[in-house]
Amino acid sequence: MIQRTQTLWMILAAIAVFLTIKFSFYSGTLALQNVTELAPAVATDGAYHSLRATDNFILLILTSALGTGILINIFLFKHRSIQMRIILAAVLVEFLIIYLYIRETKKFTQGNFSIWSALHILIIVFLIMAAQGIYRDSKLIRDSNRLR
Repeated sequence: MIQRTQTLWMILAAIAVFLTIKFSFYSGTLALQNVTELAPAVATDGAYHSLRATDNFILLILTSALGTGILINIFLFKHRSIQMRIILAAVLVEFLIIYLYIRETKKFTQGNFSIWSALHILIIVFLIMAAQGIYRDSKLIRDSNRLR
């Protein structure tokens, strides 16, 4: 199981997903109405804030589910068609997570993307590489069955 390349790609994707929970996606200055929603005790305009998955409940749930789904997908190595569907769903969920992050950045008056936001692109790349490995495995099995 561990010697398969798609397993390594899925492990790297899962690690990257769980790292996105810890590290920020965007940092900047919040607008006054967003500061009072986030922390009523700090009601000054121009509060500096880092956007993380833990700041939004939906982002936290989707990110946790994505990481857990990828880890579970590693152990479905005998069911390559199901693995491929889960990888496709994981890529779609990752695009949804990126969209939600971009939507959350609208609450900032100014700021910039963190270097850790590149992890989201890496997750997509890792999942695509895992899908290629799964496809190669299925093709190898089909070719070997044809030779029998």
